[in-house]
Amino acid sequence: MINRFFIAIYFCRPQRSYAVFRFLVTVFLLFRRRQRWLIWTPLTPDALVDNIRSLGASFLKLAQVLATRADFFDQDYLQALRQLHDRMPAMSEKNRHRAFQRAFPAPEVFAEFNEQPLASASIGQVHKAILADSGKTVAVKLLRENIQFQVRIDILLLNLFLKIFRPLFSDQTRHSIESVLRAFSQVILQEVSMLQELANMENFSQVYAESGVRFPTPYKEYCSDYALVMSFEEGIRIDDVAAMQKLDVTFSQLIQQLVIFYTEQMLVKGYFHADPHPGNLLVSPDGELILLDFGMVSRIPKSMRQAMIYAVKAAYERNFDLLISATRKMGVLTEDSDYATLSSVAESLFDVFDSEHLDSSSMQGLAFGILDVLHDQPFKLPQDVIYVMRVSSLIEGLGTQYIENFNGIKDILPILKESLPRALGEDRLPLEKLKYELLQLPVTAIKARKVIELAEQGDLVVRMAPADRQYLLNQIGKHLRTLSLLIFYLGLAFYFQLLPQSWAIYLSIGCLLAAAITILKKGPVK
Repeated sequence: MINRFFIAIYFCRPQRSYAVFRFLVTVFLLFRRRQRWLIWTPLTPDALVDNIRSLGASFLKLAQVLATRADFFDQDYLQALRQLHDRMPAMSEKNRHRAFQRAFPAPEVFAEFNEQPLASASIGQVHKAILADSGKTVAVKLLRENIQFQVRIDILLLNLFLKIFRPLFSDQTRHSIESVLRAFSQVILQEVSMLQELANMENFSQVYAESGVRFPTPYKEYCSDYALVMSFEEGIRIDDVAAMQKLDVTFSQLIQQLVIFYTEQMLVKGYFHADPHPGNLLVSPDGELILLDFGMVSRIPKSMRQAMIYAVKAAYERNFDLLISATRKMGVLTEDSDYATLSSVAESLFDVFDSEHLDSSSMQGLAFGILDVLHDQPFKLPQDVIYVMRVSSLIEGLGTQYIENFNGIKDILPILKESLPRALGEDRLPLEKLKYELLQLPVTAIKARKVIELAEQGDLVVRMAPADRQYLLNQIGKHLRTLSLLIFYLGLAFYFQLLPQSWAIYLSIGCLLAAAITILKKGPVK
């Protein structure tokens, strides 16, 4: 307890707390496109990177999330943030010994334990070992000492400063930044729990057993919240060009398998690996894909998955109404968007997806093209959409390494388009679809009857998306304020008319004019 007290003081010391403050001020100013707030200006890209490195593990992970936010930062900052790698010096021998003893009170479980780590990151490090009872070679992921407590302190500091900044944010800005920090807090707390990673690995192995991708096998009896013991997977990093060229594999097939695998994760199942980078993907000598590191796993709600699918479908079919509906359901466009200009926005988006444009563009170019089109509209990018963009960037980066004239749009989107019917459940044969619909008729009739009964009883509840509900409340609030002013001015006007003084009539006329101006300023109800 005393030890944790001193650790908390160390991580909350004034210099570090100020570094957290400067980090958030910079994010706020860059997002709002402002040059200054009081006496503070944004840190330069290099200074921001140095600031993040000084703050340690939690902020390195947060920087990896922010490095995908083209709606927050311009290219100079994005390039600087992408240079941050989650690589840290190995633990000292003393710290590693303490971390090992905490995880394995009985060290005789290993016949051999290689003290030199295979990889070392901000959260922990991986060692190669041999089990004493079976002689099997395993990988041991060892959590850094006190990292769980440090992460909780960092989340506390972030939330504290966010509350301080809250009055400065508009609703749109606050929701965007809060959604990023909320998603980050959830995944970082998962990543510092080895038991959570164990559960993620087991779930992935079950959900995607038929994917053709291999996952490590955990040894549950040796695992704890401080260490994860799993099968040692032999393979080559998927971005190791020289080593990959020696294997008898067709990379175009690997790319297609990756696209289908991530489409299954993000659009069909909604259960996905949220930390896609080449270090987590190996290729075995016989060409089998191996996925590692299940510390960051997340879910995409069905409503969001369907909205993303329909957005892509609408862009291909040039369906304006479907596109606007899908982007609003995703939370990209808000109700404050000017409907009169959305038609031209949609046409611009259709041009971005035009076949001639796609042939000469890249996945990143497509993303920035969409952002440029939406620049003048009140929009925000949900974190789920950002994960899709991260996966697209990963696949495009790998494709350009191995395939001549590889194009992220021309080569990836057709595979995605072929997967849309399966993601929407439209890949059934006509007889199967007819059978399915017939079986659903009794359920549909029961649901319809229930809705009618609730309406008759006055108990029908209509649920709305948070953005739509907030928009409706704001509009009601504006109308109520206008109505209150009208009642106030009219009340004063009648009051002054009852007074015997001659000047009262002028005040009464003034109040009536004020009431008329209030109505004219409000304009027609939309």
